[in-house]
Amino acid sequence: MASVKDFSVEDKLKNLLQLQKIDSKLDEIQVLKGELPMEVSDLEDEITGLNARQTRIEEEINGISEFIEGKKSMVKDSEALIAKYEKQSENVKNNREFEAINKEIEDQQLEIKLCEKHIRDANEELTEKIKGLDLAKKAVASKEGVLNHKKSELEKIIADTEKEETALNKNSADARGHIDERLMYSYDRIRNSYRNGLAVVAVDRDACGGCFNSIPPQRQSEIRLHKKIIVCENCGRILVDANLDSTDKK
Repeated sequence: MASVKDFSVEDKLKNLLQLQKIDSKLDEIQVLKGELPMEVSDLEDEITGLNARQTRIEEEINGISEFIEGKKSMVKDSEALIAKYEKQSENVKNNREFEAINKEIEDQQLEIKLCEKHIRDANEELTEKIKGLDLAKKAVASKEGVLNHKKSELEKIIADTEKEETALNKNSADARGHIDERLMYSYDRIRNSYRNGLAVVAVDRDACGGCFNSIPPQRQSEIRLHKKIIVCENCGRILVDANLDSTDKK
């Protein structure tokens, strides 16, 4: 087998054209998939973020609940102390002791009022957090529903095209092995420059098959000779003549 460098210009053009046709079929499969792969990826990222938010809210709810329980415990402690001081007040011996006990009772009553205020405020915050958690769960469920639908669509397309895509990828890799590095670089660069991925096009009705600009007769004659690689002066795509394209189809 001849090395890549030993191929004639005509062979090189045929190899490029063959690769273009294979890659165009691969592009058609990607068009079938459309934006689904990106949409699935974006939804997965969004759901990850929503789950993290949900976890954060749950942690905040747990923290608030623990705070409330702590304040309730303090209320009970204060109530127990008040009961203790009230019992002691029955056996006071002088006004000084009575005033001291009353001061302790008042302090504990203030502590209870403060704790009850903290509990009310915390319960209000807890209510808002629970609402937020409910919204977060609904958002996750909604996004997961959309994700499952998109995944199902994508998986069906993949299942329908996987065999063909695998074969085409193998054929593309094989075809690339018959094209020298410099031409391969140019082909990939041109393909990546256009959304339709066309780097090699036939001259059709005296015009470039890519940008449809007119090709001068002299230029067309040079293209038909297959003596050198010729590109469209307007779009930069590699040009082949229609007869070469027809030969390649046989």
